[in-house]
Amino acid sequence: MNPARLAAEKLFHEANIALADGQVAAAENHLRQALALQPDFAEAHANLGWVLEQRGDVEGAEHAYRQALCLNPQQAQMHLNLGALLADQRRNDEAEACYRHALEIDPASAAALSNLGALLACQRRDDAAEQCYRTALALDPEHRSSHFNLSYLLLRAGRFAEGWQHFERRDWYAQFEGRFNCPRWRGESLAGKSILVGVEAGHGDMIQFCRYAQELKARGARHVSLLCHNALGRLLASAPGVDAVLPIDQPIPDGGWDLWTPLLSIPCLSHTDAESIPATLPYLHADEFQIACWAERLSGVAAGTHLRVGLTWKGNPRFENDAQRSLPSLATLRALTDLPGVAFFSLQKGAGEHEAVSEPGIYDLAPYIHDFADTAAAIMNLDLVISVDTAVAHLAGALGKCCWVLLPDYKTDWRWLNARSDSPWYPDVMLLFRQPSMAAWDPVVLQVREALATYLCEEGIRIGRKI
Repeated sequence: MNPARLAAEKLFHEANIALADGQVAAAENHLRQALALQPDFAEAHANLGWVLEQRGDVEGAEHAYRQALCLNPQQAQMHLNLGALLADQRRNDEAEACYRHALEIDPASAAALSNLGALLACQRRDDAAEQCYRTALALDPEHRSSHFNLSYLLLRAGRFAEGWQHFERRDWYAQFEGRFNCPRWRGESLAGKSILVGVEAGHGDMIQFCRYAQELKARGARHVSLLCHNALGRLLASAPGVDAVLPIDQPIPDGGWDLWTPLLSIPCLSHTDAESIPATLPYLHADEFQIACWAERLSGVAAGTHLRVGLTWKGNPRFENDAQRSLPSLATLRALTDLPGVAFFSLQKGAGEHEAVSEPGIYDLAPYIHDFADTAAAIMNLDLVISVDTAVAHLAGALGKCCWVLLPDYKTDWRWLNARSDSPWYPDVMLLFRQPSMAAWDPVVLQVREALATYLCEEGIRIGRKI
């Protein structure tokens, strides 16, 4: 081996060590030095592509991956990496070609099959996607991504019995596995037992599924403690069946429970199907004193209007599909705000919150909202909430308040099922407005405007009227 190649190999090895230590900048430097010495080093191009992708240089990453493939087109993993990069850009045909190239090279690649299935599912090619997942699991029964991706497909189709089983392979609660000094609940009798319910991914998940604390009590649990995000503590203390709420930023007591369970495992262990969803509303309640305080705060606002409507237009930007589920800005809803007789109130916190300050016709409630208990009390003084797929939508539904939810066509979350305009999780109070295939938000907003106009024209509009 020539000296340049040896030096390049050494730099490549050092780059891998740096990556393992999380030193991305150092890894990139080593890889570029290696390629300066050995421009035909395919693996270095591939790893440089991965590094550039991690720091958001999509164009540079694609170039590096393609360089790697020009030098070594028989590396299935390189095709897989490029396919994933293209899929994130919704360059679906190119991504599919990459995944199929990977499978030509390695037909037994569960990862390639899982990625291809996910791409097909995003295009609503569900039968083909399901076949990919099942083939992957036949090859590798423990392939976690295939289980998880299949669970989303099945749950979205309302095939709950099998869907929950595959959903159990999710790994986002793994950080808690070793922190609890008690065994995990697997469905055995809870008679006389105390149980700790572990936090799940997002605020919306906690709000939607905290209803299952009551199921634990119905199964005989003596005491139910709920570990939750800080902003949910006061609100979820009102959930039926919850005896104690533990904020996630506080040390978890060493003991005191007989069992623990992830919150979203309870539907599986309870054998929830489409007909047995526990959907008695409301199951959360705002504090009466807070409701009265908000009534006083809003008493002089928009006097004479017939309808008070709360708005939420963005979710957590860290969510993987946030670019699709969130609106580009509050201005996207501007077609609603000139409707006579309607007053609009911003419930937005975090991303996009500042937009309400300068948007005409919007009353900004954000300065008075400090947690979800405040948001709940505000919602109880409104007639309707219009929201993207985020926690506020679940909150309105849990409170039994009318809520219209704007859903993206791309990667619609499983909980909204397929093609429905209602939700069995929030019966009679929730209406779903779905984005047309491959379309922008304008058609959805126009549909909402028409629905609002009809809503206003109907006789007997009352606070809290169901749709």
